[in-house]
Amino acid sequence: MTHTDIAYRKSAVAGASGIGLLISLYDTLAGDLRRAAEAQRAKNIEQRSREAAHALLVIGHLEFWLAEANPGELTSKLAAFYVKLRHDLINAQAKQSAEQIEQSMRDVLELSALWQRLESETSVELSPVASMESMHASAYAPQSAPAENSWSA
Repeated sequence: MTHTDIAYRKSAVAGASGIGLLISLYDTLAGDLRRAAEAQRAKNIEQRSREAAHALLVIGHLEFWLAEANPGELTSKLAAFYVKLRHDLINAQAKQSAEQIEQSMRDVLELSALWQRLESETSVELSPVASMESMHASAYAPQSAPAENSWSA
């Protein structure tokens, strides 16, 4: 990681919302997985192991964040995603499969895109866990005509 990358991440985190911090962790995780796959393709096992170890550390942070959450369906699904991600990464290392690592990276990027969409649609400052619960509730809310809103700027 270059000094520019580090400076960018520090400035992004400084004013980030809870969802913004979560997105930053997903970006870090995707970068770790990308670099691990590149190292695997270059047969640089030491570098792949370093990147994978950092990815596992980030997954641990994400799991810790969930441990603080109220139990619910979305929390359970995210916990299962993190367990699968960890399992797939360890399996990919054992098989020395850059393709499997890249698939994990795509899965992380897909989830990150969902969080980014939620952040752009949400003007209320929510913790990541409250945001997850809000997103999950809205996904299963009955579709009805939009309600009149008396709010104005």
